[in-house]
Amino acid sequence: MSIWLTAIILGIVEGLTEFLPVSSTGHLILATELLGYDASKWAVFNIAIQPGAILAIVVLYRHLFWDMATGFFRRDPVAIAFVRNLLLAFLPAVVLGLAFADQIEALLENATVVAWALIIGGIGILLVERFAKPEESGGVAALSTRQSVIVGLVQCIAMIPGVSRSGATIMGAMALGVDRKTAAEFSFFLALPTLTGATVLQLAKHHDAITRNDIGLITVGALVSFVVAWAVIKAFLAVVTRYGFGPFAWYRIIVGVAALAWLGTR
Repeated sequence: MSIWLTAIILGIVEGLTEFLPVSSTGHLILATELLGYDASKWAVFNIAIQPGAILAIVVLYRHLFWDMATGFFRRDPVAIAFVRNLLLAFLPAVVLGLAFADQIEALLENATVVAWALIIGGIGILLVERFAKPEESGGVAALSTRQSVIVGLVQCIAMIPGVSRSGATIMGAMALGVDRKTAAEFSFFLALPTLTGATVLQLAKHHDAITRNDIGLITVGALVSFVVAWAVIKAFLAVVTRYGFGPFAWYRIIVGVAALAWLGTR
């Protein structure tokens, strides 16, 4: 298979899965394995194309971000609370991400860990959907500092590939009583600093291994992920508002079991 076609396929996978509670990193690792590549050699690529998906959030919520940015400098209470909550939720990932960077990177090569994380995460989503009692929260700015910090801590579980950053943050928020829409949007917005930080860290760490051809591949993958993520995000909120997260939980379990079966035959 052409290496450029591989970049396009992985870009599609990234865009489809980054903001769904199914683990984009896990799917990218499984995809590289299915395509017959060494997952460790594509690990940096898989992280480097994340800015494409991040840009989709920026474009779709550009008016909100502009209002929050200008409001923050006007000392508007809603804008200040919005920024505060994102920072509080982001800080745990900074501390633990830097402290355990090498251990996290080693896990990015383990497809078996991904498969089990998909299954366990799927069961976790079903439990939260069954027992959580979310109520209308009034948006991200209305969340308490306690809720923001706890969601940030829960997000760190997603450093294990296959857990799903969006899944962990959304379920963590819902377990605290946050409604589905606000929980999903908090996960979207929290992706901006979290994924940007992870991308910068990986590119800085592995910049010597990135060739001119790799830059072209990364650009293609990022552009594809932007287009796909933009379409997925618009549909995602409508789906979860109507059907909840149960379908994604069952999908995770099925994919995880199938991956374990396939890995067991290799």
